Amino acid sequence: MTSAAEPKNAATVILVRPAQSGGGIEVFLTRRPEGMDFLGGAYVFPGGTIRKGDCAAEVLKRCGGVALQRAKNILGAHLRPEAALGHWVAGIRELFEEVGVLLCVGEDGRPLEIRDGKRAQLEEKRRQIVRRELSFHELLEAERLYCDAGGLLYFSHWLTPEEFAIRFDTRFFVAVLPPGQSPLEKSEEVAHGLWITPERAMQLYARGSLPMILPTYASLRTLADFDSVESLMTDYRRN
Repeated sequence: MTSAAEPKNAATVILVRPAQSGGGIEVFLTRRPEGMDFLGGAYVFPGGTIRKGDCAAEVLKRCGGVALQRAKNILGAHLRPEAALGHWVAGIRELFEEVGVLLCVGEDGRPLEIRDGKRAQLEEKRRQIVRRELSFHELLEAERLYCDAGGLLYFSHWLTPEEFAIRFDTRFFVAVLPPGQSPLEKSEEVAHGLWITPERAMQLYARGSLPMILPTYASLRTLADFDSVESLMTDYRRN
């Protein structure tokens, strides 16, 4: 009998915005390319594993909105404070790598403004990060940015069952799409991205046309109970 694979720590970001019609909220789902070893073809929220660099001191110094001890208190005493806060950094980094949304603020604390010229520049740097030609820390330093950890609210915790060969210990966060930014519909790790209401996504899943796993479906079911982005964020901000 073989022992269960050790799960990798991971972070996932549920990106939300007000529904474009009829009220309520929309979430951004991404379809993983068919050829991926893990969940190929499934619709998921952007995210990935925690890297050593996400917990490095120089990166955490450029992270505001959530203190080290606060992060540890939220995620659990078994994690070092640096490893806990690294989940927020990883969520922000993965969201940028996969769909080009950058949850950061300037050194003055003001929200990031991305105009046309800056958008093209950041997209090139995103590609460099994906190719490992540039680190996320180097991007933060060069652009004089701070991770807006306070913009990510802890949502839920999922652990891949032991029978799976590839396992993840994943913390889900929820964040509002920043003004002036739009996620990529396709990238190196995304075959297709779409904005959709939780209710519609569950309907399509029931028809067999929107494949997803339990954590995604369960998250959508919870999100469907909220009638606005404001009520969602207010509720989870209290946690």
